[in-house]
Amino acid sequence: MAAGAEPALIRGADGHRRCWWATAAPEYVAYHDDEWGRPVVDDRGIYERLCLEAFQSGLSWLTILRKRDAFRAAFAGFEIAAVAEFGEPEVARLLADDGIVRNRAKIAAAIENAGAARELVERGESLAELVWSFRPKRRPAPRTRADLAPTRAESVALARELKRRGFRFVGPTTAYALMQACGIVNDHLSGCAVRRAVEDERRQALASRG
Repeated sequence: MAAGAEPALIRGADGHRRCWWATAAPEYVAYHDDEWGRPVVDDRGIYERLCLEAFQSGLSWLTILRKRDAFRAAFAGFEIAAVAEFGEPEVARLLADDGIVRNRAKIAAAIENAGAARELVERGESLAELVWSFRPKRRPAPRTRADLAPTRAESVALARELKRRGFRFVGPTTAYALMQACGIVNDHLSGCAVRRAVEDERRQALASRG
């Protein structure tokens, strides 16, 4: 969600003010209200969003949202253990699946990232724990588009650590988009109709994690 000119908030037909990008299509409204920024704390959920953010690179997020069910079917529901076992037959199947983004490098990265996530578990670690460990200190709610940056110091560090752990196709911009999507940061703008609910859910999730 790149920075740009005002307005930062747009009032929808229901009278609610939302972050400007949420009003471009019905799929965006639903994603903005029900998913974006709400905490994801399980490995499978983090892995799915990491894959989708990587597939989105160079494309619109709307394209990914409209193909998400096809992605889930193609990638075994993004179950890490299952995708980690994908080989050449599965790669060929995915490259022939016009329901998803057929990019060989991104497909290979999704499979290799499943293997890297599985290795974390085998070492007694967790992808979710790793990603959440890079959450930034509390900061003021963004008020304008200019307050939103495509990367942060934390996403640079997270991308570096993920690469060190064997993950691919995850630069600082993808890492920050992952942090936004999974509630590791709350980048709903001040005055957005769902910002408070998202922040409440994040607070509860953090409390449950100790």
